[in-house]
Amino acid sequence: MSRTDDLNQILRTLQAETPDIEASALVSEDGLMIASVLPQHVDEMRVAGMSSTLLSLGTRVSAELARGNLEQVLIRGENGYAIMVAAAQGTMLIVLTTREAKLGLIFLDMSNAVKNIKKTL
Repeated sequence: MSRTDDLNQILRTLQAETPDIEASALVSEDGLMIASVLPQHVDEMRVAGMSSTLLSLGTRVSAELARGNLEQVLIRGENGYAIMVAAAQGTMLIVLTTREAKLGLIFLDMSNAVKNIKKTL
């Protein structure tokens, strides 16, 4: 299996083991899609680009407000959460969750996925 296949498998496992995760992706910090398990109606290029923009803004805000290095971005909408966390060097793991998601469990499962992503990359 290729690295891409391995990364896609990590994302599929994350979603399979955490029913509240509806979609996931691994994106480079410069806005390129590395791997994803997104619904068909979601444009990967747009997700990657918006994620890069959020990372850039979050990094600037964190620096300007003296909060240290950016660790995560959390967006709460009426239909659920979008969560971005740093993964391996230069990458971000993004998940979309249901509104009822237990964030503690989501963060734990994302942390485990990040460990596997780091081993693969």
